[in-house]
Amino acid sequence: MSLSDHPKAYGTAALTAAFVAGILVTLGFKDLYPELEDQYQRRRRRRKPRQSSSTESRRSSFFWGPVQLEDHESQSSSSSTAADNIHDGIVEGIEGCIGNTPLVKLRSLSEATGRTILAKAEFLNGAGGSPKDRVALHMIEVAEEQGLLVPGRGDTIYEGTVGSTGISLATLARARGYRAHICMPNDQAIEKSTLLHHLGATVERVTPAPITSPEHFVNLARSRAREHTASSTTEGCGFFADQFESHANYQAHVKTTGPEIFRQTNGQIDAFVAGAGTGGTISGVAKYLKESAKLTRLRVVLADPQGSGLYNKVRHGVMYAPTEREGTRRRQQVDTIVEGIGINRITENFEAGRELVDDAVRVTDEQACRMARWLVEHDGIFVGSSSAVNCVAAVATALTLPRGSVVVTMLCDSGTRHLSKFWKQIGDMGLEGGNDDEQGAQKESEADLLTSIGLKMQK
Repeated sequence: MSLSDHPKAYGTAALTAAFVAGILVTLGFKDLYPELEDQYQRRRRRRKPRQSSSTESRRSSFFWGPVQLEDHESQSSSSSTAADNIHDGIVEGIEGCIGNTPLVKLRSLSEATGRTILAKAEFLNGAGGSPKDRVALHMIEVAEEQGLLVPGRGDTIYEGTVGSTGISLATLARARGYRAHICMPNDQAIEKSTLLHHLGATVERVTPAPITSPEHFVNLARSRAREHTASSTTEGCGFFADQFESHANYQAHVKTTGPEIFRQTNGQIDAFVAGAGTGGTISGVAKYLKESAKLTRLRVVLADPQGSGLYNKVRHGVMYAPTEREGTRRRQQVDTIVEGIGINRITENFEAGRELVDDAVRVTDEQACRMARWLVEHDGIFVGSSSAVNCVAAVATALTLPRGSVVVTMLCDSGTRHLSKFWKQIGDMGLEGGNDDEQGAQKESEADLLTSIGLKMQK
């Protein structure tokens, strides 16, 4: 006797089958998309308040295609929604403005190379306007955890820097209840030390000296911190941030920059290109992408300005000539107009990721200047010298990869910090046209990118 002869039995069986199917579908959604609710809530919190309810498309369903989730909470209580949106739009202090910077496609470079060249817009970090914001914040946080810095005790943060780290430290020091004392070479752009003064920092501009000299700007900052702590008449303690050797430097990029790049590219990245001053950025990002994210086929390429020894270290295994032992030469500052990257010693931060660096590109001052001008003319991006070096190296790296490859690099800081030196040199080279004479700018804007920076398309 079949179920069709008993309508009630047939109906009961159908309902039971539908109920079981519903349970299986629900469990299927749970297993397939465990992050669905989390993603929806995070997107809802980022939305601006709206006048009427709306739906947003979510990840497609395995069974029925796109799923629409409706925000019924916004309909139930307009007052609570407004409060939630206000709260979700607030960050905690200037520290909340650091990180999560955009990854920008550099259209002109991508079109010229046939590869996608992306740049992390680190100049949009909200404290000091550079990737050093991440480093400075993490160094301070680690020092506070260790009891080396105590808010309100009168402590002073000391650092030797060519500018960017000092600016970030000076900004965050004031925000967290500390003073800042910055030692920097006197051949750096004057606008950097002027900004530091306005941020309330004590600034010592010193004559460039070899790292072996106690008068080297880094060694001087270390001594000043020790003197402060040892003094019985000075309030609080002196803390030497030690950006070149502190592991908190590269760890800041392992924690933040690397994961952001991985998320923003969905892991689809063929090369990462960056310069090295302390070495924290290239080591930290390389360690996250290659070790944590398991992008074992990723190429990590050092962008090195003229006069720096790191290019030789990566390509040939030695800093200078094969006959010289490292650390025996009393060298002055790297012979380049570029500021912020390039060094003639191996720091703890660079050593942390050195084995993960696959290649290096040497960039001349002229190439950097021409690239900086190119970016203004073709992309409307006004950056400093280290960013220009990164972009030249990114183009050179892209040309060694198959068409369609993705290269990521860093835009470190704004050109406004390089007006008196780097951008003055660009003007002296005749790469800029005046208000009444646009011939120079027109000539450069019409020039082929690769010809302009002295590179050739790989066959």
